[in-house]
Amino acid sequence: MKLYQYFLSIFVEMVSYKRTQIIRWLVIIASFIIVSLILWNTYDFFKKFKNEERAKMEILAKVYERLSSADLNADISLEYKIIGNNNNIPMIITNEKDSITEWSNLDSIQAKNNDYLLKQLAIMKSQNQPILVSHKGGNVKQYIYYRDSDLLTKLKYYPIALILILFLFASVIYLFFKSNKVAEQNKLWTGMAKETAHQIGTPLSSLLAWIEILRLENTDENTVQEIEKDVLRLNVIAERFSKIGSVPKLEVCNIVEATENSFNYLKSRSSKQVHFNFESSTSNISLKINLQLFSWVIENLVKNAIDAMEGKGAIYLKITEKYKSVHITISDTGKGIPKKLQQKIFSPGYTTKKRGWGLGLSLAKRIIEDYHNGKIIVQKSTLGKGTTFEITLKK
Repeated sequence: MKLYQYFLSIFVEMVSYKRTQIIRWLVIIASFIIVSLILWNTYDFFKKFKNEERAKMEILAKVYERLSSADLNADISLEYKIIGNNNNIPMIITNEKDSITEWSNLDSIQAKNNDYLLKQLAIMKSQNQPILVSHKGGNVKQYIYYRDSDLLTKLKYYPIALILILFLFASVIYLFFKSNKVAEQNKLWTGMAKETAHQIGTPLSSLLAWIEILRLENTDENTVQEIEKDVLRLNVIAERFSKIGSVPKLEVCNIVEATENSFNYLKSRSSKQVHFNFESSTSNISLKINLQLFSWVIENLVKNAIDAMEGKGAIYLKITEKYKSVHITISDTGKGIPKKLQQKIFSPGYTTKKRGWGLGLSLAKRIIEDYHNGKIIVQKSTLGKGTTFEITLKK
């Protein structure tokens, strides 16, 4: 009943997690819509402002035309006021031969250099169409070239800055959600593992008692011993599950002996069509490890190798001692792993099997790298020929 209630609470947590995820995605979508509207309004404002600057320059062209044909006694104070008000739009006036005759709102010091003026003229030609100024009934023509004002230039780059901000915002949100999701998953798996270990403990105690009863009834000792080995094995598994989520205690152990024991345990319980080969450069290498968790990693890799070969092939385990490290390689003659998947196989939840949660290699990586300060990698893998995993531990 307790187990049922526990898994019911897990289901409720998962439903709550899904609801939270939906709300988060709605917030993200709403943020993108708001930013998109801001970008659109900015673009619309930019176009309107640009048209206003064009209209302003066209008025300026009309003013120059009126000044050229104005009577000497006419009041031209308004025309000069309009010309004087143009203090923010850089402009250059050229004659029909494209020679510069006048300029305004440019750097007065650099404008003394003709190359600077020609460069500015080229920029103006690329940004806006010139405005024709006709004098003396169209017999004399001038052209007003202008470029966007500084304010309009800044406004033009504003959407780019906003997009960059949006990209950074999305990246931060993604990283936050990803780390939060991983943390929630770890919490869920840890809780399930500890509860599983707790639930297994009760029947294990009963099984140990039944073994003693079998001995008292003079049952064949070899049979009893084999049953006892498997019961003790279940007890080891339960202890491993109970340690998930907590910092394991490391003790000095002979890693060669620990590895060989795990290897031989699976050897005695596997198909005779699987050939087990164990090799070590020495019989004793002392390292600080958590024996139960380290043994679990070795067994997990060997089991994966057996599955990859579909119960038929050869497994080679080799231990090599170097000056500062110990290397354990586990090779099989299975189907191999595609190169694009060799990094994904260590991700939580990823599995190529029809059954399974995809936690084995993820936990193995965590045990070796987080708890033992080592490294586990796919050393090599060839499709149709097999895979080699390598565990490196510092001495």
